[in-house]
Amino acid sequence: PFLRPNESNPDQIYAPCGAIANSLFSDNIILEYKNKDTADSEFKPVPVTRYNIAWESDKSKKFRNPDVPDGKKLKDVFESLGAVRPRDWRINPWELDTERESNNGFQNEDLIVWMRAAALPNFRKLYRRVDHDNEMNIENFDQRFNSSLPVKGIEYRLSIDYRFRVQQFKGTKSVIISTTSLLGGRNPFLGIAYVVVGCICFVMGIIFLFIHLRYGRSTQEMLNINPRTPYD
Repeated sequence: PFLRPNESNPDQIYAPCGAIANSLFSDNIILEYKNKDTADSEFKPVPVTRYNIAWESDKSKKFRNPDVPDGKKLKDVFESLGAVRPRDWRINPWELDTERESNNGFQNEDLIVWMRAAALPNFRKLYRRVDHDNEMNIENFDQRFNSSLPVKGIEYRLSIDYRFRVQQFKGTKSVIISTTSLLGGRNPFLGIAYVVVGCICFVMGIIFLFIHLRYGRSTQEMLNINPRTPYD
């Protein structure tokens, strides 16, 4: 059902195809801020970027757009190949980013992030990051955002254009604001998993030590074992 709009027409195909691509996250989330002592009308968006949120290896090797001949656009290539947007999408794949042409089609970073399947039903996806790369090019850039999101004297709110429906499968959505590093964002799962596995190994070691001391043979007895040694 996520490969072709009509199985009787093999000349058309969803692009991108598959259930994961069809369920692409489509909410539009804007983080806004103002000084605490000002009116709500003073809220303005935090300078964030939608670029460089996907793995570089995914962008350069795993996801590639078809070659676009000179004088043609990505739209023309998709249409010539019989590619149509997935059935639950509201826009075409060549319209995902109206500001940067290279961030469309299969190489759209929001799509790439979403296509990396999660191992567990509860997962996180990087949506945006504070734009530190173009601070000097942003008009009236607030210097308080140089290194992180300021907290003192600042009030934040989220403006969400709700499009991604989750009621039908009883899902939930949350917005998490955190600081990332080379190891990714804050995620206690690995730490908890290591502690649990370490405790299990420790308990198993104690059990095996008790079995060895209670029922095991000494080193001398092991050295004296030969083909005629009776089995006890």
